[in-house]
Amino acid sequence: MTLLVFILLLFLHGLFSRRLEGTLITAPILFTAAGFFLEPVLQLSDAVENQSNVFLQLAEIGLVMLLFADASRTDLRVLKSIRALAVRLLSVGMLLTIVLGAGIALWIFPQLTIWEAGILAAILAPTDAGLGQIIVNSPLVPERIRQSLNVEAGLNDGLSVPFLLFFMSLASLHGDPEKALGNFVVEQLGYGALLGAALGLLGGLLVQLAIERKWIAENYKQITLVVIPVLCLLLSEHFGASMFIAAFVAGLFVQIRFKEAGKHSVEFTEEWGQLLNLSVFFLFGMLTFSYVGAIQLTHVFYAILSLTIVRMLPVGLALSGTGLQTSTKLFMGWFGPRGLASIVLGLVFLEEELLIAGESTIRLSVITTVLLSIFAHGFSATPGIQWYRRKLAIAKVEE
Repeated sequence: MTLLVFILLLFLHGLFSRRLEGTLITAPILFTAAGFFLEPVLQLSDAVENQSNVFLQLAEIGLVMLLFADASRTDLRVLKSIRALAVRLLSVGMLLTIVLGAGIALWIFPQLTIWEAGILAAILAPTDAGLGQIIVNSPLVPERIRQSLNVEAGLNDGLSVPFLLFFMSLASLHGDPEKALGNFVVEQLGYGALLGAALGLLGGLLVQLAIERKWIAENYKQITLVVIPVLCLLLSEHFGASMFIAAFVAGLFVQIRFKEAGKHSVEFTEEWGQLLNLSVFFLFGMLTFSYVGAIQLTHVFYAILSLTIVRMLPVGLALSGTGLQTSTKLFMGWFGPRGLASIVLGLVFLEEELLIAGESTIRLSVITTVLLSIFAHGFSATPGIQWYRRKLAIAKVEE
């Protein structure tokens, strides 16, 4: 029943997708709201519970494909410049976001351990390019700003994974840093990076060789490339490595020999990957209804701070000395929505069943923050762009 309802909703959305493009109703808003309001009407909670593993697998596949695509289209030459805005956001900005997020979590939820606070901060650290698509695609926003936000959203989900896995290791071992660090570096990070590098380099080499020898048909380039992140997912489970780290590293290495990898992987994620992503938002809406009664003011308070101070202060500090206008820093700071990556990382955390005392607090805080972000950033995108353009026009500058 759950799958049937989702498929029908997907069909209806497709029929009216062009009409919705000019409105504030984004696809994530629509599918989240649909899942939320259909849950009490159709009473799908039991089905969600029974099919949660299926949805988790879909979510993991979606994030693996997204990480691979984002990494494969990343221009490594751009990241070499420390003056690049994206580099500042991904380094100083992201580290400060995790530290500040964990610190505020300890303040609002004193019952959490430092490692549990770190888990919460790492889950909510990555931004979502899909939720900020209106910003990234708007010609009214300076290209430099759009590209910086896009690159940040494309890479910070992959960079958040090591922090999440590390904090989870510490929390599950009751704060044994030495043992947790060893397990994390060798198994999760080490095996994942090696596996991803090997598959990406070898896969890119073979695809490029097949193209040069004219062995591969044009319509099979994309399909063959998509197999690489799928292999990362399957082999990671066999070797006990992180599928997310493997997929991200594979995306970086595949472009060394196959220069068109980014083009083909993005085409797939924008089409078929969208199906997986929307299923996650639909599930999220249904699960949100199940937990909405347990959400307290402290969770809402943390969500508000997570989307404002925890995001905007690190961005402002990371961009200091760049000469950007204050309005630009505020604009970039606000439009750091939390979405797909946070949902999937939250599901991964819950799947591990660490049996830690702070699990409920982490779950409810993530649900509240992502829910607030989906609607707040979706509804404020168009007004935010207009406000930003007025500020630039008054200052008579072009960032």
